[in-house]
Amino acid sequence: MPDSLLDKLMRRTEVTGFCWLWIGTVSNEGYGMFPLFENGRRVATKAAHRLFYEQLVGPIPDGLQLDHLCRVRHCVNPDHLEPVTQTANVLRGIGPTAVNAGKTHCVHGHPFTPDNTYINKQGNRHCRACAIRRAAEHKARNRKVA
Repeated sequence: MPDSLLDKLMRRTEVTGFCWLWIGTVSNEGYGMFPLFENGRRVATKAAHRLFYEQLVGPIPDGLQLDHLCRVRHCVNPDHLEPVTQTANVLRGIGPTAVNAGKTHCVHGHPFTPDNTYINKQGNRHCRACAIRRAAEHKARNRKVA
């Protein structure tokens, strides 16, 4: 009898006390990758953590992606994976977007409050107090030139 997909996945997994570490091929981003075959031909490559989740938990809801709660990208333990929106996944991370979203004050110490914050067309937050100061400085410089 041929091995099941789960059997094939488990052969490429080291189960530790906490994480299940993928020891097969890993992408440049650090996620485990698994080749899928049909009739002896490779037809696709899929993220190993997604395959484990689908095999042991069920389908990943449309529009959601799996967040590694353990922060280990090559972990395939379905208990460490949670379906979330892309926004939630990014904001839970440690990248620049998450770091900036967590800031409560601008670089000059003004609080990011609803009254003191505006969001530009690109979706970036800006401090109104600093914008007013910059506008006043610009106006003063232009008066001196004229």
